[in-house]
Amino acid sequence: MLQNVRILSVLFALFPAIAWSEWEVNMTRGVTDTSAAVFDLHMIVFYICVAISVVVFGVMFWSIYHHRKSKGAESHPFHESTSIEILWTIVPTIILIIILVPATKTLVESYDTSESDMDIQVTGYQWKWRYKYIGQDVDFFSVMTTPSDEIYNKADKNPNYLLEVDNPLVVPINKKIRFLFTSNDVIHAWWVPALALKKDAIPGFINESFTKINKPGIYRGQCAELCGKDHGFMPIVIKAVPEEEYIAWLDERKSLKEKEASASQKDWTMEELMAKGEQVYNKSCSACHQPTGVGLPPVFPALKGSAIALGPMDDHLDIVFNGKSGTGMSGFGEQLSAVDLAAVVTYERNAWGNNVGDILLPADVEKMKGGK
Repeated sequence: MLQNVRILSVLFALFPAIAWSEWEVNMTRGVTDTSAAVFDLHMIVFYICVAISVVVFGVMFWSIYHHRKSKGAESHPFHESTSIEILWTIVPTIILIIILVPATKTLVESYDTSESDMDIQVTGYQWKWRYKYIGQDVDFFSVMTTPSDEIYNKADKNPNYLLEVDNPLVVPINKKIRFLFTSNDVIHAWWVPALALKKDAIPGFINESFTKINKPGIYRGQCAELCGKDHGFMPIVIKAVPEEEYIAWLDERKSLKEKEASASQKDWTMEELMAKGEQVYNKSCSACHQPTGVGLPPVFPALKGSAIALGPMDDHLDIVFNGKSGTGMSGFGEQLSAVDLAAVVTYERNAWGNNVGDILLPADVEKMKGGK
C-alpha cells in the first residue's frame, strides 16, 4: 500500500496541478441564445446519462459484492419476468420523452430564420469566404493572413495561428442575422463554435441559418469540410460590435469602394504597380505559386519564366480574371479590384527576372470588368 502511495506522489509531481486544471473537455456555452440552449440541452442529457450510470453500475457492483462466491451465493434459476420486461421498456421510454421535449424545442428554435434584422450571403471559395451584405452594397472577400513563415515553421506561431483574416465579418450585437450559404466550387462548411452555428455551403444550393450575438467580441471558426488542398487555411473571423460602431464601419466600407473606383482611373507608374502587385500576390497567389514564383508543379505551375507571364498581356489577364477550367486556378475577376488585378499582373510579368517591361493599367481592367 505504501509503495502505491509513493508511485502516485511521483506521478502528481511530474504533472503539476495547473496541467490538470486546463484539461477542458466540455462544450463552451457560447455567446448566443441558441448556443446557450444547445449547451443546456447537452448538460441535461449528460446528467441523465450520469444518473443512469450510477444506478446501473451501483446495482451491478452491489450485486457482485453481496452475491459473491465466498459468501456461498448461488445463481437463482428463473426463465423470464414479465414485470421486469415491462419495467425496462417503460423506464427508457420515459427517459427519452424527457430528453425529447427540450431537444425538439431547441431544434425548432435553431431553424427559425424568420423576422431577421439583416441578411448576409456567405459564399465559399477555395480557400476563402465571400460576404455580401444584402441590400447594403457591401461585398468583400475574407482571406487568411497567417504569415507563410509561421506555416513553414520559420517563425514562432502566434496564438491565433491559421485563424487570422484580412477582412473579418463585422456584425452588430443584439440583431437577428440571417445567413444564406452557398459555394462557388466545392462543398465547404461554415463553422463558428461560439455561435453554435455550422452549415454546409454547397454549389447550386442555398442553405440558411441565423445568429443573434449577445455581447461584443471576436469569434473565430474554420471550414469544417475537407474541401481540398489547403483546407486548413480557410478561417472565419467574426467581429461583433455595438450597432453605432457597425453603422460607422458600414459607411467606411462604402467609402472605400468609392475610393477604389476613383483609383482605377489614375495613371499608375511601374513602381507603384509593382509595389501594390507584390502585396496582392503574397496575399492571394503565393500559397499556390510560392513567393518566389516557382510554383508547385505539376498542380500549380511556375510563373517565373512561364509562357503565360512572358506571353501576350491579354492572355495573362484572361487567365487571372477568369481562371482555367479543370485546374486549381480559380478566377479572380470578382475577388480583386481593378487596381489589384492590374498590379498583380504587372508584378508577375516583371518579377523574378521575367522583366517583360510592360504594365497593365487599372482603367483597362475596368473595361474588361464592364464587359462581364
